[in-house]
Amino acid sequence: QVQLVESGGGLVQPGGSLRLSCAASGSGFTFSIYRMGWYRQAPGEQRELVALISTSGITTYADSVKGRFTISRDSAKNTVYLQMNSLKVEDTAVYSCYAHRIRDPLGDYWGQGTQVTVSS
Repeated sequence: QVQLVESGGGLVQPGGSLRLSCAASGSGFTFSIYRMGWYRQAPGEQRELVALISTSGITTYADSVKGRFTISRDSAKNTVYLQMNSLKVEDTAVYSCYAHRIRDPLGDYWGQGTQVTVSS
């Protein structure tokens, strides 16, 4: 099993910044073979992709966050980050960490989520 623990959420004013972290662990866990990502879900909305980072560091972003958010991974710490700048009210959501073991259709794991609220 894989455990994903997020941190770094909170309340921030519009235009502000936050950095989310997701620490991954588990028996026999090998960080390098997991694609990592962040999803978010706002109240009354469906969960949506925010950003993904491949095992080789290739990144993908939702159009709504391009140029404002940056995803990165630190293999030494088994951790994936989401740096969020120029936050908008519409970025308010629960942000969840995601891990996918490559070449394993059953290898999807989710964190519990962390609340990000952007409000003045």
